[in-house]
Amino acid sequence: MDRLAVVVPCYNEEEVLKMASRALRGVIDDLAGKEKISQDSYILFVNDGSSDRTWELIEEEHAAYPHRVFGVKLAANVGHQFALTAGLITARDMSDVTVSIDADLQDDVNVIEEMIDKFHEGCDIVYGVRKERKTDTFFKRTTAQAFYRLMNLMGVKTVYNHADFRLMSKRAVQEFSRYKETNLFLRGMIPLMGYKTDCVYYERKERAAGESKYPLKKMLALAFNGISSFSVKPISLILGLGIVIIFFSAIAAVYALISYFTGRVVPGWTSLILSIWLLGGIQLIAIGLVGQYIGKIYMEVKERPRYNIERILTDEGEREA
Repeated sequence: MDRLAVVVPCYNEEEVLKMASRALRGVIDDLAGKEKISQDSYILFVNDGSSDRTWELIEEEHAAYPHRVFGVKLAANVGHQFALTAGLITARDMSDVTVSIDADLQDDVNVIEEMIDKFHEGCDIVYGVRKERKTDTFFKRTTAQAFYRLMNLMGVKTVYNHADFRLMSKRAVQEFSRYKETNLFLRGMIPLMGYKTDCVYYERKERAAGESKYPLKKMLALAFNGISSFSVKPISLILGLGIVIIFFSAIAAVYALISYFTGRVVPGWTSLILSIWLLGGIQLIAIGLVGQYIGKIYMEVKERPRYNIERILTDEGEREA
């Protein structure tokens, strides 16, 4: 039977970690009892530089359930995408299939069984997809829908209403490990691999406890990172805008010449200033956008490590990375 690793990135999740551990242990015990996964399947909590008692609680859970709860401690906070990557790469050689899920228990752990069933049917990747967004605020629901539409418009292949709740086979994780870029956007990277995929659908719940670790600022940063990591269309749009402005400038020049020769010259200080401000703003946006792409290239060519694993807890005990 296949060994399952449930990878759970955690940042300041002391309020929900025990509940998440209990819920996921229950799922693993149930699936192992049904002989859908092996008895040595486990949860891998990844502590992303938490400032609360998250790591201490992971150690407590590991001490209580040494063969069911494992842990990875990152030396510093590196962000959700890097922490999830660290967990997947760590679990790669200790499992046959992985499921990634957040610790807040908003994703339905009960559909993990359906994911495993689809894996046994030959799927290498199974996406957990929300049926609808009833639990979201109007603002979050509207901006999320706009995000997916914008990603599609920019040519970035994503799964609508899917975050990072997914199953990946061992060979899918191995293929993913070959992607070395620093600017990570897993929702866009995973669909690029081309393996057989499927989806399971579920109702997303309210957060069990604590606060969301994805405020508006981080959501906007993730959205821009996804677009700029997979598409150069923003630069193409700026180029197109420049061509349009040149076209209208030519029309304005013809109009100015006609006005001059017909003697209908009207003082145009206001329109001139507005034009300068408009073109100046567009130029600054264009320079800033190009600068963002250059900055990403700068980060990539340095090839710095994406994360630093400080300690690992497994059924073989604790060890330094």
